[in-house]
Formats: sequence, structure tokens, C-alpha cells
Amino acid sequence: MPRHRLLALAGPLLLGVLTIGSLPAVAAGNSPPGTQSDSAYAMSGLTHGVSNVFATTQTSCYRPEVPYTANAGPNDGYSGESACPSQGANTGEDTGASAPFPTQVGSNPGFAVGPAVLAKNHSESDIRVDPTNPNHLIGSVKWFASAEGYNHLLGFYESWDGGTTWPVQGHIPGYEGWTDNTDPVGAFDGFGNYYELILPYQFFYLSSGSHSYQINQNKEPNPAVPAEVISVSVHPRGSSTAKEWLTTHNGGPDYVAPYPAKGREPDKQWIAIDTNPNSPHYNTIYAMWALFDGLNSKPYVATAHANKNGTHTDWSTPQVLPTVNNTASDTYLLPHVTPDGTVWTSVTNFPSQHGKCCISVSTVKSTDGGLNWTGLPTAISNITVPSFVGGYANTTFTDGIDNTFATGTTRVNGAYPLYIAYNQQTNGISNVFLTASYDGGTTWTPSILVNDNVNPVDEFQPNLAVSANGTVSVNFYDRRLACPAAGTAEASAAGLALDQTNVNFAGMLPPYGATNYCINTSIQFFTPKLAPKGSNIRLSLNTWDPQLNAPLRFCVCSPNATFIGDYFGNTTSGSIDYTTSISTYDDGHNPGHFQQQVVAKLTIPTS
Repeated sequence: MPRHRLLALAGPLLLGVLTIGSLPAVAAGNSPPGTQSDSAYAMSGLTHGVSNVFATTQTSCYRPEVPYTANAGPNDGYSGESACPSQGANTGEDTGASAPFPTQVGSNPGFAVGPAVLAKNHSESDIRVDPTNPNHLIGSVKWFASAEGYNHLLGFYESWDGGTTWPVQGHIPGYEGWTDNTDPVGAFDGFGNYYELILPYQFFYLSSGSHSYQINQNKEPNPAVPAEVISVSVHPRGSSTAKEWLTTHNGGPDYVAPYPAKGREPDKQWIAIDTNPNSPHYNTIYAMWALFDGLNSKPYVATAHANKNGTHTDWSTPQVLPTVNNTASDTYLLPHVTPDGTVWTSVTNFPSQHGKCCISVSTVKSTDGGLNWTGLPTAISNITVPSFVGGYANTTFTDGIDNTFATGTTRVNGAYPLYIAYNQQTNGISNVFLTASYDGGTTWTPSILVNDNVNPVDEFQPNLAVSANGTVSVNFYDRRLACPAAGTAEASAAGLALDQTNVNFAGMLPPYGATNYCINTSIQFFTPKLAPKGSNIRLSLNTWDPQLNAPLRFCVCSPNATFIGDYFGNTTSGSIDYTTSISTYDDGHNPGHFQQQVVAKLTIPTS
């Protein structure tokens, strides 16, 4: 995400004013999954038939708007920006090798000059299933050309066989004329067209390597386009190549909302589309984002109607959503549509500068296709979350989105359930919790613990999904397993020998056997009423090192703030759960230990 995460949201947390609260109570009638040994957890993926596919390993290239040549290597495997191989990309995408992309025309001298460069790292992801074909999936992710410069577009990877192979992939076209395209999130409409909601934004590099967002016709990379926009690209139904995207509307780029001036800066966009043919608002598209002005932000929504050919009606005028606080920083909009056509979103509130410790989350709904909205009471409050920078022990990745939201697919006591999962930090350790509402967001159950590790380590960045039969899944990043031991094949494949310098780690490097350092991905299933189905399941079949090739979030001069993504994907199709998350492990296709997306697939347990 762009700099607004730091300025508007992290500011309170960076000041270190944290109130350590007690853990939430266990919901009456429910209990957490209990605990399981690390050895049982380590084998749980194999026990449950989890499969892993490294999905983003094809050769993809594009011409960046702002090239950046700094190299932070050889530590952590960094290798700087690399030219596209002589044989070119094998994705079939337009790399911009022969000419600038259309939105790059009008760039200032020195920008968009080429050549095309290799996309190496892929972090922060989303995954969606086509409602017209359960075997058709599309994932989207940040598509990094330079980890050192935090320089990326968005990319996609597409499967037609239920996630076994991902033959179609590449950068998502249409907005190459901005320095970065950020925050991957997409949705299918009811016809099988796929919409990616994109936030392109401009910056340029200062001599120190830090980023300047100054809006000046002579300094910004591309004065021919707005500084930032909320925009859309559409991959039409039946597309079979990486080039097939619709990126214009009414003769120009498909802007939902342009923001050309400093002081009104969008971020945290999300999208949902009503795909229930019985809904009165079938194929209504809901685009949401937060608009920042310094330390404050407001949530906005715009709507359109999807057409069968992949086009859509004009976007409505953006409107502000009502919230409980209606002050300070309201952000993290995560819209979902229940089968009756009601659209819901959670809203996360970061308090004003007078209360800088915790977050609160509430919900907002519309029953008339987005014309009118109702704010509902606070669901959770005073949740202490990690500091944005330095919030996790031993490593340097910054804090991501700490909460997630989903809606149920089957009624409970006459209402579709609402679910919120979140990570909360207590005594320097993060754990994941889950709560539900069964009366339309008026009241919420006491939270239950999701992770079942024995020893205190960080469990964080949850994402929710709900299957067609109402089963709830919470996936999250998990640090319970130690890094592989020195001299083992796993340590070699994990690339631990590359991890030589780490400003946040006081132990010996490389981090062989280090605890609360390396990462796995986990999942826990629940019934609609939050009774746990079994124990946590390990989704990543191999442990990985988050330090390797991690994009430097603010400057090549700031090695204490790296990036593994602010969220990752979770979705279901019939009896299958799909997760797409990061790994730097070399499974035989990733010798450079770049950040790749691994799609984990498993059958949803029945009990």
C-alpha cells in the first residue's frame, strides 16, 4: 500500500503508546480449538491432504514508469532491478519493450524510458472463484520489478483446472503510467467477467532512495495522468491470454475516482459484486476505499452495474459511508454481499490523536443496492495491534491489516451471520481471535482464540472465508515452527544462508533453528455457530524466511521496514478451500528465493 498506511494509520502506533489488555473471553457455548503439539501441527498439512503449487514462477516483464537501479544485495538475496531476459517474457503479455504503454505517453524526460525489466517478487494477494465455473480461479498480487525501490504494478495468475496449474499470468495492464499500482483485490461478476480494482499512484526517488510524492508538473513522473486514482481493469469472460483486459470506459482510462491534488489521497480499496441471480441487485458492483487528509480518513463507496460483455455502466458519484465514530481514521473496508442482496462492510477505526493505542471495528450495510447506508454498533473495541514498524520480534516486516470480515451463506436464527477475525497483541505476542453476530450486527459474541500453538509466538494477519454450506475458515500467518536446522536440506531450500544481516535480530545469523522468526501459513475451520472443526492445519508444506528479498517499504536506506504483504487470499469453491500466500522457499522453481505466491488447496473438513 502507499504511504498513507504510515502517515495516517501507523503514526499512533509508532509512538509506542500501547495499552496491553487481557485476552478476550471465550464465547458461551463455544471453545477454542485447544492446543496441539508443534510436531502434530508440522505434519497436519500432509495428514489433511494439503497441496501446494508455486503459481507465479513464469517469466514476466514490463517497462516501469520509474526505473530504479539500487541493489541491496547480496544480503537476503537482493539483486536489484534486472533487465528482461533476451528471450523476453514467456507470459504472452505486452512488456512495453518496443514502446511505452499508452498511459506512459506524456511522461517527463527520464521516466518510462525502458527497457522492460523482470518481475521478481510477488507479495500481498487475493484469490477469487468464478461463480459460473468452480474450476476457474484468478489470483492477484503485487508484481515487483524492484524490491529495493518498492516498485511494482499488479499482476494476476489464472487457473482453469481447480488450481492445479496456473498457465495464464502477467502484469495487469492499463495503468503502467504510474510509479506503482497497489492493493490487489478482485471480484467476478455473475457472467464470469473478472474485475480488478486498482490504486495507481505516483512518486519519484530522492538521492537518498526515499520516495517523494510531491505533485509538481516538472518533477512528478507523469503529469499527463492524475497523481492517484481508483480504477478498474476487467478480464472478460472467455479470455485466454495475459493481454485480454478491458481498461477503458467512455473513451478514457476506467477511473472510479481520480485524485489529482495533494491532500485528498485514496487508499485501502476493495470490491464486491452481487452474483446471486435471485438478488434484486444482481451484478451491482460495489467499489470502496478510504480517502485520507493528513491523519484523518473517511470511507467512500461508488457503484456500477456489470454488463455481460465485460463493460459496465457509469460509476456513481462517490458517497461517504456512515460510521460509528465518523471522525479520525475510518478505513479497511471489506465488502461482502449476503444471498438476500444486502451488502455489508466492516469499518476499522483508528482513534484520533488523543487516543493512540487501539482499533475498533464496526459494520455498515445497504439493502437497496448502495443508495442508502446504515451504520451499526461497534463490534470489537480497544484492540491493541502491533506497531507498524518493529511490531514483530526478530524480523523487519511491517504490520499488515489486523482484521478481516466475512458474511455467512446460510441463515442462523433467521439472519445471515457476520464474522470478524483479528489479531491482537498482548505482551509483545500476537494471537488471532474470532467473533460473530447473529442479529444483523447489533450484538456480537465474545471472541474465541483461533490459533492452537502451545508456545507463545506470533500468529497474525487473518483472512476469513465462508463456504456454501456455511463453514467458516480463518487462515493466518504462523510462526510456531522454528527455522530449519543448519545442515539440513530444508535449511538449504529455505535459503537461510542468504540471511546474513538483520537489524532486528540479536541472535546468530543465518537464523538456523531460530524461533518466532520463520513463517508458515495455517487455517482453522468452524461451524456457522463457531464450534471448531478439528485443529489448526498447516497450509504451507515448507517453512520460509520473511527476510529474503523482502521489498523495502520506504527506502533502500531503511532496512528496518520490509514487506511481506498486508493481507493474503482465502476463498472456497464447493468443498475446497483455496489460500494464496507468500513463500521464499525454493521448491525447484525458485532458486533466487524470491517472494512467490503459493496456492494451497485442501478439502474442507466435515467435522
